[in-house]
Amino acid sequence: MTTAFDPIDLAGVQLANRIALAPMTRSRAFGPGNSPTDSTVEYYTQRASAGLLITEAIQPSVVGQGYPDTPGLHSAEQVAAWRRVTDAVHAAGGRIFAQLMHGGRIGHPDLYPDGREPVGFSPVAAPGQVYLHSGPKDLVVPRELTSDEIRATVDDFVSAARNAIDAGFDGVEIHGANGYLVHQSLAPNTNLRTDEWGGSVEGRIRFAVELTRAVVAEIGAARTAIRISPANGQLGTEEPDPEPTYTALVRELEPLGLAYLSQIEYTRELTQTLRKLFSGTFVLTVSAENGVDAEALKTIEDGTADLVTFGRLFLANPDLPARLKAGGPYNTPDRATFFGGGDKGYTDYPALAG
Repeated sequence: MTTAFDPIDLAGVQLANRIALAPMTRSRAFGPGNSPTDSTVEYYTQRASAGLLITEAIQPSVVGQGYPDTPGLHSAEQVAAWRRVTDAVHAAGGRIFAQLMHGGRIGHPDLYPDGREPVGFSPVAAPGQVYLHSGPKDLVVPRELTSDEIRATVDDFVSAARNAIDAGFDGVEIHGANGYLVHQSLAPNTNLRTDEWGGSVEGRIRFAVELTRAVVAEIGAARTAIRISPANGQLGTEEPDPEPTYTALVRELEPLGLAYLSQIEYTRELTQTLRKLFSGTFVLTVSAENGVDAEALKTIEDGTADLVTFGRLFLANPDLPARLKAGGPYNTPDRATFFGGGDKGYTDYPALAG
């Protein structure tokens, strides 16, 4: 029986186990131009015993930024700073993918220079507020992207993917989940377009498909992955009937030979449907866990998934694979330090003694 502690070949790269660090925004890109710091290097290196590290969301362009102090991969200084992270992770025996995320309608004009504003597939504001250094502010109605601007956004992702490889990453994960731009293009309540980029399932999946194909053409399928979250309702997305959209999407992605498809689970039934459609490595997030979810490990054993991600539990336990194998004990995540701040709640969680 295959277990989470067995190695796996990921598109030609050998992973030590099947436990992955889930991408988690930490809002600590305090280096020049929203770049990683020494603490970022330490944070990822501490967790290098994961089979695969997937970084926090990284914006591919200035206007792709959704929150304060999140890192980018669109400038030379950002590339150089990320190179320090990847070199340290590789020296510790780890493998690391960069997650590329455009916030779309999640953002605020105060985050951008020169009067820029958040953009989206349709001028529909997200509910709620964004927390800025100046305090919380309501999310605004995004400016609708033109067709040419959508293609330019694809180019931004392609450029960031090339920068990721130049920075030493083993690959990139396109963030198509959790209510950000790619997910906004998929959800019918955030994509009201009637042109080629909307109006039908085929139109709504077009951006995700063309974006993924373009990144594959630039850096290769073995270094390209995508993350999806059918109907998880994050940030105001609504997908009352997700199966037709996501089965169509996965059918288009399947022939590309991607490094992996990562899914945040909606129902086990849909997971199994998409798993059957995708012949490559299947990465699963079973739940946003607060403790040890035994079901997550069981999905490796029963063949539902090839890798399983852990978020908050990995945040608080830098040596999580060893703790899972030993059955604990586990540090408790400190929610007050999840976003922003210094090294407290970032690099000071203890590893097991000895």
